[in-house]
Amino acid sequence: MRSISHSLAVFLLAALILPATAFAAGLGPQPVLLGKIDGLKDIVIVDGAPVLKAEAGDYQVLHLPDGKLALAPLPAPEEEIVPTPSDIIPHARIVQGARDIRAAWFASPTERYGHGVLGDRIEAAALKVETASGEILSHELTGDSVFEDLTPRLADIDGDGRDEIIAVRSYADRGAAVALFGIRDGQLIRLAESDPVGLPYRWLNPVGAGDFDGDGTSGIAVIQTPHIGGILILYRWQGERLAETFRRFGFSTHAMGSTVLGMSALLDLDGDGGDEILVPDQGRTDLKAISHAGGLFRILWSIPNDERIATSIVTANLDGHGGADILYGLADGSVMLLHR
Repeated sequence: MRSISHSLAVFLLAALILPATAFAAGLGPQPVLLGKIDGLKDIVIVDGAPVLKAEAGDYQVLHLPDGKLALAPLPAPEEEIVPTPSDIIPHARIVQGARDIRAAWFASPTERYGHGVLGDRIEAAALKVETASGEILSHELTGDSVFEDLTPRLADIDGDGRDEIIAVRSYADRGAAVALFGIRDGQLIRLAESDPVGLPYRWLNPVGAGDFDGDGTSGIAVIQTPHIGGILILYRWQGERLAETFRRFGFSTHAMGSTVLGMSALLDLDGDGGDEILVPDQGRTDLKAISHAGGLFRILWSIPNDERIATSIVTANLDGHGGADILYGLADGSVMLLHR
């Protein structure tokens, strides 16, 4: 199957639709090669729809009346939809929220840490938010730590109607920790934090917040040291601490030097009301669906790929049937689709 170029307006492939019961039965979905894109860099969600980022431009996924899917070049917007803050760090993204935080981003570039795991030696000295009322708030870090991160993650973890922000804070002498921030009494403050990895230049990549064990409360999942052993760790918010509740080796969500941080996803695959974790194995070739329902670790299914997973793993309802379909890209530009 040949690569897509801008000279090809639309590339079509009949979509394999797998019944949702196959997920519940543990059979696993069958991946479909949706197409190949030269210079594929990442897949992101924009206004609820996947956008494929490539060196030559962006592509969108179309659902056509005959049941087929299409990859088509996406015209560049005439103007910037969301203005980029002038103090945002390189390669970072501003994140939009719908609760008390309208937008969040990492700001105040600094080279005082110098790890370079995210492609350069520039990290952030500040986390900034725009509130729902339009006020700009900032949390500045002291000289011994930085935000070694590119994308704030918004989630109402305690169910109080306000967003918390999940971020990576790295210390010069102890490495990375996962930290939780939020707006309290008009200030952007740190709410809780995990223990750091314990060594300098050891990093972690958050997966997100979800109800992993099915008890109705949210925890936080991260992959610690994704380049060295790759440890899936689950945390519970307890006062000012993020307390570890589970860990398991053998996973990775990042390639050294890459700015792609979204190589994971959370969704309810088996219909039990809890969140499963989609994450590559340590070699980033197999995509694994992990359940922690009832506090028990299970791999629901594992999908091998011919190349390493190289983009974010995103979910979107592509066919209008209500299920969240799964998209991800491989190192050779292949765009893989898992229908639900």
